[in-house]
Amino acid sequence: MAGCKTDQGKFYPLFDQVVLLSAPADVLLARVKARTNNPYGERNGERDAVLNHLATVEPLLRATATIEIDATAPVERIVQQLEELAEH
Repeated sequence: MAGCKTDQGKFYPLFDQVVLLSAPADVLLARVKARTNNPYGERNGERDAVLNHLATVEPLLRATATIEIDATAPVERIVQQLEELAEH
């Protein structure tokens, strides 16, 4: 799953950090399946798209990120890591 735009790279110089929140495929699919506030991911084709984006888009995002954070960590730890980045 990705929230991307083809021209997002032109904005990167405006930021101190570009963070990639990553999680393995099984975690992403479990999260999509478990959520109740969005129907996306209920169909096989949508789950296939998640896996396709993970394989094709995430490497591009990783190449341009300045830091990668493991999104399988507890949300409190992720927030702490983001706050620490903001302090520098």
